[in-house]
Amino acid sequence: MAKIQIGESISMSLNSLWTNKLRSFLTLLGIIIGVLTIIAVVSIIQGLNDYVYTKMSFYGANDFTVTKFSFGATTLKEFREQMKRKNLTFADLQLIQKKCESCELIGASVSTSRTAKFGNQSLENIFIRGVTHVDHMIGSVVELESGRHIQKDDEEHSRAVCIIGADVAENLFPHTDPLGKWVKIGNNNFLIIGTGKAAGKILGMSQDNYIRIPITTFLKIYGSRRSININIHTSSQEQMAWAQEEVRTILRSKRHLPFNKPDDFSFRTSDQFIQFYKSATTGIFFAMIAISSIALVVGGIGIMNIMLVSVTERTKEIGIRMAIGARRTDILFQFLIESATLSSVGGAVGIVLGFTAAKIVTATSSLPSSIEPLSIILAILLSSSVGIFFGLYPANKASKLNPIDALRSEQ
Repeated sequence: MAKIQIGESISMSLNSLWTNKLRSFLTLLGIIIGVLTIIAVVSIIQGLNDYVYTKMSFYGANDFTVTKFSFGATTLKEFREQMKRKNLTFADLQLIQKKCESCELIGASVSTSRTAKFGNQSLENIFIRGVTHVDHMIGSVVELESGRHIQKDDEEHSRAVCIIGADVAENLFPHTDPLGKWVKIGNNNFLIIGTGKAAGKILGMSQDNYIRIPITTFLKIYGSRRSININIHTSSQEQMAWAQEEVRTILRSKRHLPFNKPDDFSFRTSDQFIQFYKSATTGIFFAMIAISSIALVVGGIGIMNIMLVSVTERTKEIGIRMAIGARRTDILFQFLIESATLSSVGGAVGIVLGFTAAKIVTATSSLPSSIEPLSIILAILLSSSVGIFFGLYPANKASKLNPIDALRSEQ
């Protein structure tokens, strides 16, 4: 088909869109909604992916945690079974510290939530974390803005000292240096020996809303009949695998588990978190693709309908073109180009609205978004493909018109 004919077909399509604005908008609404949904979802999921790989991969690549509960238990049955597991205790920690040769650093943590007070100021639901003196070097490394970390002596003597997060420092001590002050956690007073650097938020959840105290102090105040997390650092991925096997052997032996029984504890790593996240977002992605596909089908039907109307309105024009030498393929391609142009315009509008929607979501929530050039290309190809597919029947119908009957048309 000649270039001039392609240009004319595109020009005729755009002119028809502009002449019948409301009809065109209603025709393309399905395409717009479908592409808008795809672009918005892809932008947000891609933004979340970037966020996860850069900020949420906070746990060291060579570190792992031994926990009572497995990560991502999905059924009530699984949860009930894991509730029956034995707690990980301070004695388990000491045994691993003594026997695990592949483990470079071994710490532990346990948490609860309490209200913190200073003077007339109070904060509810502060995460109180009991930690060992090495925990700030394992996994999500804690950096201090001022002061010092919890030391071995603090842990051994169960001292009432603490490190407060940036949110706690900002809200309880807005105009005062918190170092050396006493903060009341529940019914107990703690001396502030350090303040943490602001770590920001992860998906809207603050990482700075915490108070860290020695784990021995925690267990003394809040009771030792709760499961702790045992945190372990190794020198490499290979060493981590060896360490996990050593820890598994140590705990299974201590708990007298026979070879045919599964572990009654779990390992957590950053890779497990990322894999769990991927499986969750993949489900969301395909669900939204299914929903948007319905909108695209509806939009395609609208385009087919408007092209059938166009064929009827332009029957005489088709007859004249055939009479002066236009081939059936020329007519076919003309209407296919017009149909693809119509749907591409809807796709372009959907792309703009999709990115706008994604940025609005980012601005009004903690969900990040990222503009991917590939998604723009795919959206244009998808929308134009919808136009070609649903325009095929009207175009075929137009190309098969009898020139004599078309010329006799009163349209």
